[in-house]
Amino acid sequence: MKLVRYLFIALLLIASSFCAVYWQNDIPLSDLKATYAPSPSKFVQVNDVLVHYRDEGNRADSMPIVLIHGTAASLHTWEAWAKELKLSHRVIRMDLPAYGLTGPNASGDYSPEYYAQFMHHFLEKLGVKKCIIAGNSLGGAIAWRYALLYPTAVSKLVLIDAAGYPMESKSVPVAFQLAGMPVLKNLFQYVTPRFIVQNSIENVYADKTKVQPELVDRYFNLALRAGNRQAFIERMSTFKTLLNDSTYLQIKTIKTPTLILWGDKDLLIPITVAENFHADLPNDTLVVLKNLGHTPMEEDPKQTLEVFKSFLIKK
Repeated sequence: MKLVRYLFIALLLIASSFCAVYWQNDIPLSDLKATYAPSPSKFVQVNDVLVHYRDEGNRADSMPIVLIHGTAASLHTWEAWAKELKLSHRVIRMDLPAYGLTGPNASGDYSPEYYAQFMHHFLEKLGVKKCIIAGNSLGGAIAWRYALLYPTAVSKLVLIDAAGYPMESKSVPVAFQLAGMPVLKNLFQYVTPRFIVQNSIENVYADKTKVQPELVDRYFNLALRAGNRQAFIERMSTFKTLLNDSTYLQIKTIKTPTLILWGDKDLLIPITVAENFHADLPNDTLVVLKNLGHTPMEEDPKQTLEVFKSFLIKK
């Protein structure tokens, strides 16, 4: 009995030390703006959230390009794409509620339905009636649901390693796993080691050498935006409800010209999902890129942009 007691005390001390070392306080929005919201960043009120967004490029462009990031990311994931595309197009990107500088909503609802309606209200605020819409991962799921709900509002659809179909991941980032675990998920609100964030980014990259310190800093700092960790946990909890979601059966009714762009080394949303989109969408182009992971537009913006621009000019 003494041995068990000593082991328990030792484990408790180790756990306490770990928490003490990796405890992270929230970072106020005001402290993050200087680094992550310089011009041309703006903020607009959409329902109960103040949305961080960038609206750049050719204002005369009647068909803007709207870029939607994935889980745990931000509008910065599209930086290389926006830099080039804005030379000839109007390019709009935003931090989704729960992420980046936008932060949490009041309801705690981060379902795909919520996000699709959010996009509708956000684009209404910006006066966008029709657009080319591209999304990665969660952003891809939002993009096709938006096209499903508002078919006349989308001229072209781009799904980059998009969520949508029932599937089984080959590997899930550690941060995603922790956010879904009882007890540990509550601790994750306060104890957030940087190495877990780095490991999670490396999990979705095929080439780990591209995960540079400044990239990790951005994901890490924005994760600490006040309210984001709780929102991330609430977002992860919606995965269970998606097990019974049959909305994907309606994907085959989407008539919008669609580019399906996938990294062949995606371990989170495997290539079988790309094949499902390809089989169901009647008017699509499937491009699989070698040696790229779950966020190919961030990992290799040059190659992915070439494919995207070819799709833009396709009749």
